[in-house]
Amino acid sequence: MLITGGASGIGRAMAEAFNDAGARVHVADLPASRGGQPEGCGFSGVDVSDPAGVDELFATVLAPADAGGLGGLDVLCANVGIAGPTGPIEDLDAEGWDQTMAVNVRSAFLCCRRAVPAMRAAGGGSILLTSSTAGITGFPMRSPYAASKYAVIGLGDTLAMEVGEFGIRVNVLCPGSVDGDRMVRVIDAEAAATGESAADLRAAYEKQVSMRTFVEGRDIAAMAVFLASPAARFVNGQTISVDGGLETLRTTWRT
Repeated sequence: MLITGGASGIGRAMAEAFNDAGARVHVADLPASRGGQPEGCGFSGVDVSDPAGVDELFATVLAPADAGGLGGLDVLCANVGIAGPTGPIEDLDAEGWDQTMAVNVRSAFLCCRRAVPAMRAAGGGSILLTSSTAGITGFPMRSPYAASKYAVIGLGDTLAMEVGEFGIRVNVLCPGSVDGDRMVRVIDAEAAATGESAADLRAAYEKQVSMRTFVEGRDIAAMAVFLASPAARFVNGQTISVDGGLETLRTTWRT
């Protein structure tokens, strides 16, 4: 199986969970990614928003096992993503928008178009795309991110209809506020843009959730392992939130 963005955050939690479940895991991330190679996993340092990088990645993954590859592909977790710029839309630039779309949407498209033929040849497989609750509710001050995550859901819905007859299941995971370094950076950026304190913003995010808490990467990973397993053999074309019961993504900004 292949996980993009698997060196840190949710992707790393997925890599560790699948590895613990006995899967042969290959991780793709930028060469200088913060987390490094997860233990027990293969690793490719590539930019999966670049077509040439994805071609290189799949040449490695689909190579025979005796050549260091997986010899095929049964599970793809197209997980890589960035937060994108924060601020009112009139203050954002086209470059930040384009980068967010490239990493969050184009990478998923590029990996899916290479994964589908391999899974079709194998008689089936499971594709998991990582969106966000922002792809369901919207997210003030984060228009590039929210738009990209809506697009990921559209890609997943459409792909499930295209490839279900070949035994390939496609589902979309929507994490809520996930505790960790990335959420710290998101809160710090929003604090800088709004003048609110980071502590007040974190408290506001927690109050948006029915369970009044952030989730953890391992919670998303556990759902991913289930969705890729035979226990979920008829779960297809679904958008599944793991968020503790998100009620809104509007913090104290202009409320």
